[in-house]
Amino acid sequence: MEKRIIAIGGGDMKEKTTIKIDEYIANLAKEHAGDKRAYGLYIGTASHDFMPAFNTFRKTYTSVFDIKADCLLLENVETSDERIDEKISKADFIYVGGGDTLYMLKKWKERNLIDKLVSAYERGVILTGRSAGAICWFETMYTDSEIMNGESEEYKLYSGLGVLKGACSPHFNLREKDLTEAIKNNSIPSVYAIEDNSAIEFINGEYTKSISSGGQSYLLVNDNGNVHKKIL
Repeated sequence: MEKRIIAIGGGDMKEKTTIKIDEYIANLAKEHAGDKRAYGLYIGTASHDFMPAFNTFRKTYTSVFDIKADCLLLENVETSDERIDEKISKADFIYVGGGDTLYMLKKWKERNLIDKLVSAYERGVILTGRSAGAICWFETMYTDSEIMNGESEEYKLYSGLGVLKGACSPHFNLREKDLTEAIKNNSIPSVYAIEDNSAIEFINGEYTKSISSGGQSYLLVNDNGNVHKKIL
């Protein structure tokens, strides 16, 4: 069974700027589902379960691609472990929305969700997500969580879940200068840098390709303080 992660740099699903990426994910989900109707599970913890984001996800994946859409709520609701397990067990793909990455991982740890998601990945459920939902799978994340919470005015590097090796940044079209300096200052060997409306795919932990809905993805390589961009 292939283990697959698709990391999306950003974009506006409501305005269909990521539609080519969404179509790619939908087709994979249908392949995974086989003869049954595909099921997509949206996790919006990073946005504190902001329901309009889920409604956009449902409208896209149900109305456009005929995939059953559901959500997993952890904010201000009592979702039992059994209910969480049930939803994850149905999923052909799990889509993690954007927002506050550090808050999301803290909440996931509290609810033992990390092990459940990794187990789903190990049995072939497709993991994907935008922004926070893209970078969380990597060993190192370049995140704006401290900016969002008024704790800093800078992007920061934090440890991610480590399902994928290396470092990753979303929204590279908005962060190129800052990310380049962070790579130099922290002696990071390389970073996957994903623009809005672009995604990168990993199969069995290895990078395979980029998917564009108008954006571009790069691998930034640190060569003794000189950062080079390799188009993916």
